[in-house]
Amino acid sequence: MTAPTPDRPRAADPGSRYAAAPVVVLRLVDAPGVEREVRYLRRRFLPAPGGGPTLAAHTVVQGDRIDLIASRYLGDATRFWQVCDAARVIHPDDLTGEDRMGATVRIPFPPYGPLR
Repeated sequence: MTAPTPDRPRAADPGSRYAAAPVVVLRLVDAPGVEREVRYLRRRFLPAPGGGPTLAAHTVVQGDRIDLIASRYLGDATRFWQVCDAARVIHPDDLTGEDRMGATVRIPFPPYGPLR
């Protein structure tokens, strides 16, 4: 990711799932002679399932939350989205809900490694 400048602000926190998403500038004409810019992040696609190495396998127990699992294995609770991406789920509770007790959650090894 390039350093932010007035022309290219930082799109997201470096640890965010959107850190690599480029900022796109769309120029619109609202009325003759009235132009404005709309800046947005380009769409992010989920990685292929099972595409990377596994750091750990976690067995879900009562009281588990995906942020706590991410903190334990990846060293940062805000990286919960990497675990969700690896499982291809949108809602974190789909991994740790009551109906998932005893299920295994794959903890992906991030490209830049755990924070510990």
